[in-house]
Amino acid sequence: MPVVNRIAEFARDMAEWRQWMHRNPELGFDCHRTAAFVADRLREFGVDEVHEGVAQTGVVAVIEGQGEGPTIGLRADMDALPMNEETGADYASETPGKMHACGHDGHTAMLLGAARYLAETRNFAGRVALMFQPAEEVGGGGGVMVEEGVLDRFDIGQVYALHNAPGVPVGRFETGPGPIMASVDEFDVTFRGQGGHAAHPDLAVDPIPPALAFAQGCDTVVSRNRPPTEPMVVSVTQIHAGSAFNVIPGTSRVGGTVRCFSEKMRDLAERRIRTLAEAQAAAFGAEVTIDYLRDYPPTVNHAEQAAFAAGVAREVAGEDKVVEDRAPQMGAEDFAYMLQARPGAYLFLGQGEGPFCHHPAYDFNDEIAPIGASFFVRLVETAQPVHPAAAAR
Repeated sequence: MPVVNRIAEFARDMAEWRQWMHRNPELGFDCHRTAAFVADRLREFGVDEVHEGVAQTGVVAVIEGQGEGPTIGLRADMDALPMNEETGADYASETPGKMHACGHDGHTAMLLGAARYLAETRNFAGRVALMFQPAEEVGGGGGVMVEEGVLDRFDIGQVYALHNAPGVPVGRFETGPGPIMASVDEFDVTFRGQGGHAAHPDLAVDPIPPALAFAQGCDTVVSRNRPPTEPMVVSVTQIHAGSAFNVIPGTSRVGGTVRCFSEKMRDLAERRIRTLAEAQAAAFGAEVTIDYLRDYPPTVNHAEQAAFAAGVAREVAGEDKVVEDRAPQMGAEDFAYMLQARPGAYLFLGQGEGPFCHHPAYDFNDEIAPIGASFFVRLVETAQPVHPAAAAR
């Protein structure tokens, strides 16, 4: 069962929606124009309910099917990134310093396309809740939705989401059971010594040696503390100290990120990083402050729902265009919070060759929007088929 014909008919509309959002990117929770645009389209489609102001600027739409049944949740993210665009597209960002460099404009367009079709046909039982969330890149809007009780409020039983995948052939779906994206934690360590003249280090307490030793020691968390069977990345990404060649500074800072796939490994990494920082400060006579942020948890697919979603994807894309054992990647995703709260699955949809996400020349491929929308539609219709008695009415 290929792309739904009706969705193919309004593919140009989906591209226009997406390109409007691309020209008007917004960051974090500040998605007011995008949310208003989404809400206006949903009302035009004739959905049953439109709820605005969810997680500050999120939108939840409800479409009633035929007869009694559960509620399935579909999610798209709306926010952009704080960077300048270099695509050269005629619909390029009109706001300097902001661009849709991760395809959230495309994700939203796909879910809007699904909403339009589902509102027209209603060939499913129960309800579908369409969640358009802000602040995926920074702020954890998905987590805020969960904290606000969105899943309970709309009685959502299972959840699904798609993400575009540059470098993967157009129209190929990839997913898998278990961890599919990593957690993301951040550390910011400040060493405090006593500044002084660089010609007289004996009269100072230099904060640079403990910073350098700590940064080097971070490599051992992976190479010497992590079990070889457990994936983990610890990357030092910032070292800041000093402002002059002849001055020993009073402070130094080291920052970085940790990525892994289990709470056990997150605990290990935090414990070792704190120990290393404290030990190096003590060894060099400095003081230390450790700020360690536990951010998005791992994105973990539920096996049953991942297999179900892969089956639906095969109906849309074909047997040869579905990968069910995609290797986990070290990027992070706040859909993880929804998967902690409800069974569901997260899938990738190939969009062909081109710059990867978060690159200034990246652009979403409008060709895949009808494929993604068709997947969402068939997912709902397959998960919640209309009961014969309801269809007869």
